[in-house]
Amino acid sequence: MARAGTRLYPYVSIAGGNLFEVQDMNDPEVVVVIPSRYGSTRLPGKPLVTLAGKPMVQHVYERAKRAQTVHQVLVATDDQRIVDAVKGFGGQARMTRSDHRTGTERIAEVAAHEKGDIFVNVQGDEPLIDPVAIDMAVGALLEDSEAQVSTVATAIRQAGDIMDPNVVKTVLDFDDNALYFSRAPIPWVRDTQQKIRVKYWKHLGLYAFRREALLEYATLPQGELERIEQLEQLRWLENGWKMRVAEVAHDAVSVDVPEDVARVEKLLHVEG
Repeated sequence: MARAGTRLYPYVSIAGGNLFEVQDMNDPEVVVVIPSRYGSTRLPGKPLVTLAGKPMVQHVYERAKRAQTVHQVLVATDDQRIVDAVKGFGGQARMTRSDHRTGTERIAEVAAHEKGDIFVNVQGDEPLIDPVAIDMAVGALLEDSEAQVSTVATAIRQAGDIMDPNVVKTVLDFDDNALYFSRAPIPWVRDTQQKIRVKYWKHLGLYAFRREALLEYATLPQGELERIEQLEQLRWLENGWKMRVAEVAHDAVSVDVPEDVARVEKLLHVEG
């Protein structure tokens, strides 16, 4: 699994201040796209919720800009209010169709009209996103020419997360490619009589796509596993695509309901 200390990108400094060089990558253009919907069921207007004096989408945007592999950051939305807010703080926004079922589909629409070699999906409800996590996802994709998609995962540290269906788990093969994603605890420990040390991985919803793969996403048939688990990343695996996974120390802190606002504001003030 790719870690800090692994070659990631031409002369990119990762955690610890080390420089790593990747050969023959021709400096691919990396574009971060932040999908942002105004009509959240649990928290309407979520991208524009004020956190520490800024709309949430601005926090995400500014952190994505700090990633060292990134050339451009865009917000993809279907609401003019979000476009206006992004332009208000000097950011770039693109209006997209309102009928997209997933953030990936919204990003694919942007990719069809924007120049770029790699497109990164950064969730719009994570104002504490670590820029290093973005670099790690990009680096994992660049290191394997056969991979079309990459993502990141972090070690689960709280026992309650293992059984929590809202925490998506993943398991990997020997080469750090995703084997499966599930809301259930995977792997399942069958023999509880023996002392077995299991490391569980929490999947974080950050993806890096090669342009061609992203444009093909909408044409891929939805499989039974994706429908059952309600996890869009399973569409890639069910259709035979390779997905690289990089380990990161960062754990996602998202804003999903009104009660999350005060908690995240405190964390932002601590960082500030």
